[in-house]
Amino acid sequence: MESLGFKTTDELTCLKQLIGQSRAVDAVSFALEVDRKGYNIFVVGDPGSGRTTYTLEALKSKAAAMQAPDDWVYVYNFDEPGEPVVVNLPAGSGKVLSTSMEELVEDLKVNLGKAFDNSEYEDNKAQLVKAFQESVGELMEDLRAYALEQSFSIKRTPQGFVNLPLIKEPEQPQDDGEPREDGGDDPQAEGGQQAEKESKPATREMQPDEFERLSEEEQSEIQRKSEEIAQKTLETLRMMREREKELKEKIKNLEGEICRNSIQPILSDLREKFPNNAKLSKWMDELTEDIIENFGMFVAATREESVEVDFSRFTVNVFVSNDPEGGAPVIRETNPTYYNLMGKIEYESRQGYLYTDFHRIKSGALHRANGGYLLLEADNVLRQFMAWDALKRVLSSGDLSIENLGEHLGYIPVSSLRPEAVPINVKVVIVGTYYLYYLLNIYDPEFPKIFKIKADFESDMPRNAEMEYKLACVIAHFVSNDGKIPFNAEAVTEVIAYASRLVDDQDRMSTQFNKIAEVLTEATVWARMDKAGCVDLRHVKKAVNEKTHRANLVEERYRRAFETGLVRLDTEGRAIGQINGLTVISLVDHTFGHPVRISANVFMGAEGVVNIEREVKMAGPIHNKGVLTLSSYLGRMYAQDMPISISARLAFEQTYGGIEGDSASSTELFCLLSVLSGIPLRQDIAVTGSIDQFGGIQPVGGVNEKIEGFFSYCKIRGLTGTQGVIIPDTNVKHLMLNDDVLDAVQRGDFRIWAISTVDEGLEILTGVQAGIPDESGAYPEDSVHGRTKASLRGWIERSAKFKRKLSGSGSKPEEDDEGEQSKGEDEESTGGNN
Repeated sequence: MESLGFKTTDELTCLKQLIGQSRAVDAVSFALEVDRKGYNIFVVGDPGSGRTTYTLEALKSKAAAMQAPDDWVYVYNFDEPGEPVVVNLPAGSGKVLSTSMEELVEDLKVNLGKAFDNSEYEDNKAQLVKAFQESVGELMEDLRAYALEQSFSIKRTPQGFVNLPLIKEPEQPQDDGEPREDGGDDPQAEGGQQAEKESKPATREMQPDEFERLSEEEQSEIQRKSEEIAQKTLETLRMMREREKELKEKIKNLEGEICRNSIQPILSDLREKFPNNAKLSKWMDELTEDIIENFGMFVAATREESVEVDFSRFTVNVFVSNDPEGGAPVIRETNPTYYNLMGKIEYESRQGYLYTDFHRIKSGALHRANGGYLLLEADNVLRQFMAWDALKRVLSSGDLSIENLGEHLGYIPVSSLRPEAVPINVKVVIVGTYYLYYLLNIYDPEFPKIFKIKADFESDMPRNAEMEYKLACVIAHFVSNDGKIPFNAEAVTEVIAYASRLVDDQDRMSTQFNKIAEVLTEATVWARMDKAGCVDLRHVKKAVNEKTHRANLVEERYRRAFETGLVRLDTEGRAIGQINGLTVISLVDHTFGHPVRISANVFMGAEGVVNIEREVKMAGPIHNKGVLTLSSYLGRMYAQDMPISISARLAFEQTYGGIEGDSASSTELFCLLSVLSGIPLRQDIAVTGSIDQFGGIQPVGGVNEKIEGFFSYCKIRGLTGTQGVIIPDTNVKHLMLNDDVLDAVQRGDFRIWAISTVDEGLEILTGVQAGIPDESGAYPEDSVHGRTKASLRGWIERSAKFKRKLSGSGSKPEEDDEGEQSKGEDEESTGGNN
């Protein structure tokens, strides 16, 4: 506690940075500086190591110093309405353009309404119409005059113009001597009447019967003239249509001129807001022409408020908007479905059919992170349909086209919008486990090309004065932000010890900060319930103990079974061929040690050592390897000058599930040597340790849980002061035992032996010297090895005596015995010997 140099965490400076992960920090920092395609980051590590929190903070820190990327807007494509155009604008300008376009529409309604309500427009239009009508009238008069010269008249019918031949009426004789009504001659009046008669000769339409009475030459002549007049009529109609087109063009030019004069000031102001953008300027040119062509909708909306007019194509869809002062975007997508990543086109149901337009194009996480960073969880991405393939495609091509999944999966092509693709420049960071990282490397050949940087978060960190002090500063940061109740030095020391217990190492501390934070939170709650001014040692211990208590129901059931005698396990006395082994049971949220009784049996035969669990397929490959290593050790020690001819069985008593691991191989060896030598083993000692072929004891896992498990069983029966556990000496550095065990060891009620060889363990368990061979290789007769070898020699002699006895009574039994022996040797050679 004194080494920490403080009394409470209030004296410390809060530490926000990640500790114990220099490798991962360097990798992330380097990757953020590389601006090249493919240098995306895959962060690997155990959950709770701070990988996601740190990565997110690192991305935000880097992004804050970067320039905000462009906004993206979709606008109406006046040439191809089904292919909306995407335009990039400086950050923050997308919303400005959207607001400006909405204001533009309102201003156009007012300005165009006023412009076309002006009398000048109506007068100019009326003049153009009048000129057109006069021009058309002249054309018709010329046509009628031409037809009259040819003795034809032209009539308009519903079916079109009809040419009718004319004939002159016979002249009536006049009586020049008849007095006039005015009583005198009027030369001027007479001249006027004569002129009238000359301008309007007496004609009438020819009747069909009259036409039939004409000669063929006359009929042909009339037909020829009618065809000429018909051609002249068509020519006149063509000229009339041209004059009508000219009228429309003049009216259109008039309206266009009025529109331009009305909208030019508004559009000029809009252009000035967004200079130096060629794509937007081109779209505004197209916008101007479309407004001029469709000015009537603005006028109609002004004159009749009840008329619904759709002005949506004159507005914009702000697809992505960035804060110009906010730096580059950092997006964390926790639900990376295909549409959430890639964007989508939404549809609206209108009277039984689906409708969409460019305003319903929605951005995805890749769009919003464009120009910045995107953080994803690997398992979430891989779980979503098509999301991983789409992400790889975008990162490889650099373009993102919004497509609905129905277009990929449907059998019938469906017409829909095809928005212009958005260029993507984003660095993707994926957080995942080692398992997923290596699977992707093996099965996805594109993965190493896209994610070139691996940021590896370690599961533990060194335990030294510097790191202990940094962890104390992390606790101070927790107090400042969440706890609000300081930790004293004793409490901090206990938290550090808990961090070491998580990794079962005195020289290392866990980097699973989520588990450490849980203890900090719960210890703070216990202190608050105790109305304490600071969190002390007892609060941290209570938090750890209560946390264990909530998860150890299964462990307590095992102990209860031992306490009631359902589980047979001796904690005192001696026995031949029986020993206490140590196992670890791992649940999802709790791991505990469980002692088991291991037994051995030896009898005549040549099968060798057989593991019963292997025969019933309850043992894993590593456990079977340990038994085979045990057999190899026996051969090295005792079969250098004679064969080993025995059958032995090893079993884990009262185990009904799978067994894996080689940590009991030394225990099984001790049990087997006890049977062979006839020396009983202490039952108040439990053993764990892996064996090699030379009799060395190798380290094992879960040593703390194993010791605490056997201690709890001994405590139930009563501590005698002789009980204890044998462990490999290489596991001493891993001892992080609970207070109950430590106190018992200090009082002398419980012991822990650390061994490095089989001989050391034999001497502790038997109280007999293991035995050192002399120059000839013989062991002392009273040693464990001496008795074992003598026992093995005795088995050979008994086997030979039995064979001689069988041979004396007849050859058939001997042959049968040799057949059985051969069968046993065959089983041993095929792996029956475990």
